[in-house]
Amino acid sequence: MTEQATRPADDWWRSAVVYQVYPRSFADADGDGTGDVNGIRARLPYLADLGIDAIWISPWYPSPLLDGGYDVSDYRDINPEFGTLADADALIAEAHALGIRILIDLVPNHCSWEHPWFKAALAAGKGSPERDLFWFRDGKDGGLPPTNWPAAFGGGAWQQIEDGQWYLHMFDISQPDWNWDHPKVIEEFDSILRFWFDRGIDGFRIDVADSMAKDASLPDVTLDPDGQPTRDKYVGNPFYDQPGVHAIHQRWRAIADEYADTPQGPRVFVAEAWLSPAERLAQYVRSNELHSAFNFDVLRAAWDAKELRQVIDYTTESLWAVGAPATWVLSNHDTVRHRTRYGRDQRDALEGAGVVPVDLALGLRRARAAALLELALPGGAYIYQGDELGLPEVEDLPVEVLDDPTWERSGHTVRGRDGCRVPIPWSGSEPPYGFGTGEGQPWLPQPADWAPLTAEAEAADPNSHLALYRAALRIRRSEEALGEGRLTWDLDAPDGVLSFTRDPGFQCVVNLTDAAIDLPTGEVLLASEPLTDNKLPVDATVWLKV
Repeated sequence: MTEQATRPADDWWRSAVVYQVYPRSFADADGDGTGDVNGIRARLPYLADLGIDAIWISPWYPSPLLDGGYDVSDYRDINPEFGTLADADALIAEAHALGIRILIDLVPNHCSWEHPWFKAALAAGKGSPERDLFWFRDGKDGGLPPTNWPAAFGGGAWQQIEDGQWYLHMFDISQPDWNWDHPKVIEEFDSILRFWFDRGIDGFRIDVADSMAKDASLPDVTLDPDGQPTRDKYVGNPFYDQPGVHAIHQRWRAIADEYADTPQGPRVFVAEAWLSPAERLAQYVRSNELHSAFNFDVLRAAWDAKELRQVIDYTTESLWAVGAPATWVLSNHDTVRHRTRYGRDQRDALEGAGVVPVDLALGLRRARAAALLELALPGGAYIYQGDELGLPEVEDLPVEVLDDPTWERSGHTVRGRDGCRVPIPWSGSEPPYGFGTGEGQPWLPQPADWAPLTAEAEAADPNSHLALYRAALRIRRSEEALGEGRLTWDLDAPDGVLSFTRDPGFQCVVNLTDAAIDLPTGEVLLASEPLTDNKLPVDATVWLKV
């Protein structure tokens, strides 16, 4: 392992490669079947060798884990199943020593129904100050909820309690929404930010960053026969992308900027906001708001040259217009892994699973090509744990182990997100593949055929998916062109081919046609597939020094 040098303190985030850790499923240091903070610490050398700039850790707070940790009961501690604050402090220090920064999740739209403030609100009764911190309302005549708003995980967004009032939960029933019109909520999150910034974290990924502000008049929305808004669920709706959310972000940016002159450098925010087109997303990353935002348009794009180029162009133009970097992501803890998506003939929806035949060999080939495309684009990139191993979605988990609340809320019709959250295979020839140190079985079962996909097996294979990622990140770090600087499209590229250059002296070519194409002139730096007869195969990407 070689120690990394950090990027310049003032702008590291603009072109950073960030690795997402879903802590329950990354590495289990105490052998109980659940990943933990010390498991992450033990795998820091692996991540340093991979060549990342930062780790984003999904929620590690105390939680009943009814939504994988996104139901937070205490924002200032570590879930005892994951470890302690002392473990977290050690992780931050050890990561920093390796040149790796730490981002953690902030979940500001809602908390857990186990949060002390919500429990106090239930006990306090109608009209109490405690209830004002959440969205408690009386229902409509006839025993109906206050509005017809749908919840993201299925069903309605209101739950009635014993005294007849209803509380709002835009996600699971166990996740009451905070009332961001209340100054005490605003001040509480100011304090939470400073608590973690003072402990040394480098920033936050903000869960559903477009959701906190609500239209307090609580208007109904028009729903289709499936119970979903008839338009884009975010456009014109009273519970997403409301103007008031920007004042919250501006307040947070001011807090982050208080740390800009510290030796550690600026603290940063990345927004999760499923907003299309990118012009809307750009409003969240203006100079006085958040630093960057996930670009979900490219994740949702088909494996099609025309569509990918349109997404790349529109994203970069929209974000550069406000001075923000683009970001690129292929998979995360909420979506079907891209090896599986790309292995389907149709554009299987992000929530689809199992019903459309999948060619995992094709999916792996395209995943390799997509990885080099993603890492060649200007701006930042996100790698979901296991992407670097080429893991597929696990679509045949037994129904009795499904943990995602979507499974229950949908009446057992949507399997949910567990298939992308199966614990990582590290070593060995059978489950649990080195995930844990004891006899405890992982909280989700791993497939019996994952032995070739372990980090240990792939590290020994110079042609593996892991070897490709390591090589790509090494080149990305060493090539001056692969920062945030703009790209220039090759206007003479054939239909079905993405070809662009970046100064100084770098070219990326992706072949999405149905036949091999001639390679341009230049020194091959890296290719996703073997090159023969000076040809780039179908579903392959090459990097060239030109």
